Amino acid sequence: QVQLRESGGGLVQSGGSLRLSCSASGRFFSLNSMAWYRQAPGKQRELVAQKVARGGATDYADSVKGRFTISRDNNKNILYLQMNRLESEDTAIYYCNWRYKPNSETNWSDAWGQGTQVTVSS
Repeated sequence: QVQLRESGGGLVQSGGSLRLSCSASGRFFSLNSMAWYRQAPGKQRELVAQKVARGGATDYADSVKGRFTISRDNNKNILYLQMNRLESEDTAIYYCNWRYKPNSETNWSDAWGQGTQVTVSS
C-alpha cells in the first residue's frame, strides 16, 4: 500500500505564504487522483484542491481559488500545495490524499497522511 507524509505546515501571518509537501512511499498499480483536504476545529474535513493523475486536470474550492496551487513531482512522488495570500480562515490541519489501485484486480483505495498544522495569524 501507499503511505503518505505531509510536511511544511507552520505559523504564518495573514497575507503570507506556505508550501506543503506530501511524500509518498510504497507500491501501487495505478493512480487516479491526488488531493489536499483540510479540517478546522468543529468543522468537517473539506476538499481544498485535487489533481487528476492522468492529464493533470485540477479543481479548487472556491475559497482558495486563485490563491492555492496544487502540483506534482512525478519522478519523486511528491504532491505540493502552494498557498499564497493566506487568511485566518485557512487555519486548519491539512491532509494529503491519494486515490489509487494497489493492483489491477482491486477497486480504488484511499491513502491519507497524518496531517500538518497550518496556522494563520492576524
